[in-house]
Amino acid sequence: MPPSSALRLAALGACALLPLIAQAAAQINAPAPAAKPAAKPEPILLQADEVIYDDERKTISAVGNVEISDAGRTLIADRIEYNQATDTVTARGRVSIADERGNVVFADHVVLTDRMRDGALQGFGALIGKTGRLAARGARRNDGIVVADRAVYSPCTICQKTGNRTPLWQVKAERVVYDQAKKKVRFKNAVMEVGGVPVAWVPVMSVPDPTVRYASGLLTPEAGNSTKIGYFLRTPVYIALGQTQDMTLSPMGSTKGGQMLEAEYRARWNNGGLWFQGSGAYNREGGLSGTTRNQTYGHLFGSGRLNFSESWRTGFDLQTTSNNAYMRFYDISFLDRLVNDVFVEGTPGRSRFALTSYYFQGLRSTDIQSQIPYILPRLEASFIPTRKVAGGSFRFDLNGAAIGRKTGHNSQRLTAETEWKKPFVFGDGQLWTFVLNARGDGYRFHNDAFGTTPASDYTVQRGTAYAALDWRWPFVAQGGAGRSYIVSPIAQIIAQPYGGNPAGIRIEDSNDFEFDDNNVFSFNQVPGYDLIESGPRANLGMMAEALFPGGKVQTQLGQTYRLKPDPLFAAFSGNSGTASDLVGSFSVKFPNLDITDRISMDRGTGTIRRHEIYVTGTYARSSLQVSYVQLPTSALSLGLPSREELNAQFDLNVWRNWQVFVAGQRDLQSEKFLNTEFGLGYEDECLAISLAYRRKFTQDVVLGLPPSTSVILRFNLKTGDTPIQPFSLFPRDVFALTHP
Repeated sequence: MPPSSALRLAALGACALLPLIAQAAAQINAPAPAAKPAAKPEPILLQADEVIYDDERKTISAVGNVEISDAGRTLIADRIEYNQATDTVTARGRVSIADERGNVVFADHVVLTDRMRDGALQGFGALIGKTGRLAARGARRNDGIVVADRAVYSPCTICQKTGNRTPLWQVKAERVVYDQAKKKVRFKNAVMEVGGVPVAWVPVMSVPDPTVRYASGLLTPEAGNSTKIGYFLRTPVYIALGQTQDMTLSPMGSTKGGQMLEAEYRARWNNGGLWFQGSGAYNREGGLSGTTRNQTYGHLFGSGRLNFSESWRTGFDLQTTSNNAYMRFYDISFLDRLVNDVFVEGTPGRSRFALTSYYFQGLRSTDIQSQIPYILPRLEASFIPTRKVAGGSFRFDLNGAAIGRKTGHNSQRLTAETEWKKPFVFGDGQLWTFVLNARGDGYRFHNDAFGTTPASDYTVQRGTAYAALDWRWPFVAQGGAGRSYIVSPIAQIIAQPYGGNPAGIRIEDSNDFEFDDNNVFSFNQVPGYDLIESGPRANLGMMAEALFPGGKVQTQLGQTYRLKPDPLFAAFSGNSGTASDLVGSFSVKFPNLDITDRISMDRGTGTIRRHEIYVTGTYARSSLQVSYVQLPTSALSLGLPSREELNAQFDLNVWRNWQVFVAGQRDLQSEKFLNTEFGLGYEDECLAISLAYRRKFTQDVVLGLPPSTSVILRFNLKTGDTPIQPFSLFPRDVFALTHP
């Protein structure tokens, strides 16, 4: 055999042992079938102080600072020798083998036989990934089976200080057996140690090798205690169904809440995907709606998407439960309204078409499901040509909805709207935008047997138009160090006839009206399609902005003026009379600080009618989130009372990897807490553990949801490549995909 081929095989054979013994995920060089010709050797790099050829002993040796590099893999040793008579490759003295992924194996002595397919290592260790370490007294490979004796593994970074070199956690095993064909690693007499103290022993354990991307197995369990369900233990299991789909089963047992099984299924393909999450529970003690008899309940969430082309797709979103209080009782989700939809959508060019049907499920104790509407279907179509029309931008919108109820009013609506807009920029920086808009609506209403008037079936038509002029004049000043400042007055004048809301129109989509900084500069400030503004009016205000290299500060003020009051706006809206309230916002946005302040001031007395403050700050691994909301009765829809509430969530990194977290939700009007949580946690690159105490003070007697207290322990062992995540203080609602 030529010398270069022998040394190349030595490097490849040694690197082939890396994933087998050290679990370092290097490529495995399996022997090729005899019938196939051998692949042409690729060039390799060999460096050594001396190469010795011994014809009598039939050996080839590389001596002194030997380094062999091939296809991203490197073998380093003091001496490498190939014996042609015995077909044996031996590497001695400070042997190290590195693969293309950065994994490294160290050994005192390496012997490879049978064309480098079998062999043994003595006194070896391995670096896996960024922080993973594996060591063993010795290892051998024979016929595709690798056996390592007295092995220890840990993904934790080891402190370099003398006397403190014990990893945070590690696994020791009497023997590790790796089956190359089955891609399985079996452990015998495995012991888990945390801080050098044994905490768990497993006589036999099997895991997939690092080359397997998807493998079934146990996930981190969760244990705790709750006044609602008692002591509980959740033990999730991950099931790999293939490269494009998987499943997670999470059985839970509790002393007072019975048994529950949660399941999640995910699938992904080239042009879409599918996701389902559901659960079922059986409780002998009942627990919901004030009953003590056996109860069975469940929930199902899901989403699906299918792309027909780059412009067209279809899909659905599913949210349903068998009991209104079930998900809150087991802390699965705190949603109080569930939304189900199925849709088809197209976005050719700048235009869009969507046909969607909705079904809603109410979970509040005051909800009457038979009176909650369903939409079958909702039409949304927008045509926006790519070319200008008469020098301006043009769009045509078509919107419709068929609304039905099991008991109550039914209706159908179709709206057509067209708009033309053209901006004018003058030399001194003034921006004038001229807008023409026209729309028409057709309604059909059907009353139920409640005896309402007018007649059982009737139709209503409406047509309206307006012309608007938007004026803005931004003044820009440049400061030093990349700073700039912008101040811009804003004026909008809308010319529109009175009387845009004829009698007989039922309000379905315009109930939730809030006059604030988001819509003060809108030509039609009312949401939805059922109600529209009418009459001449003007929106006046200003905007100021300071831009810095690392963030920006913004503020905005606005007010609406009318020639005479619009009967559409009641006194509570903040937009009644001939002048509206003064609304504005102030925001600060920097990488570690985000502040938003929204305010509404009574135009007559100057008192604050509505106030919202949101603050988010982060520093290193500490974070703070605070929100304050003050909403008077007049600012709320659907008959809800006034509200003044403070929410705070604080995560403080007190020392190294130790964190304290506190969260609370307080009703300032009643001076009572709604929710509180606090706890202690530790998290680093390989371990996360937290203990949290949670108290819910609210109750719903009708649904059988009393105040509750929970204590939850979370424990998670991580690999060195797992990023450190912030603590989650409150359970997250189930995630569901939604379409625009």
